[in-house]
Amino acid sequence: MQYLYEKVAYLKGLAEGLGIDENSKEGKLLMHIVDVLEDFADAIVEIEEEQSEMAEYIESIDEDLEDLEEEVYEEDSEDEEFEYIEVQCPSCGEEVEIDEDLLYDDDVDILCPNCKEVILFAEEDCHCHGDHEHDNCHCGNHEE
Repeated sequence: MQYLYEKVAYLKGLAEGLGIDENSKEGKLLMHIVDVLEDFADAIVEIEEEQSEMAEYIESIDEDLEDLEEEVYEEDSEDEEFEYIEVQCPSCGEEVEIDEDLLYDDDVDILCPNCKEVILFAEEDCHCHGDHEHDNCHCGNHEE
């Protein structure tokens, strides 16, 4: 805003160059107007500097917020990335979607939400010790 100072300085010089009498009513008025314009120029320059500082601060906050959003929403998107397997309940025939991770959890019995019967047994409930291919296995933890 250097140009405001230049314009005010030009007006002061013009007033002096025109020989305006500072003691006349009109001269006093014009000189006070030039002084007020100089005050306005000072205020505008100060506001512009403060606005520039605020813009930098806001940009910094925006970058921090963006980092936080990435961290928070990235965790949320990881939670939503479930893989589901469709399994048919042997008791009622209902198609049930099961989180793939639960299929490999040896401590979880998976129940049918429709008939409440066990669809998949926990490994500890299996009496064939994981050898589901064995002909004598009747644990119900696999298709026969």
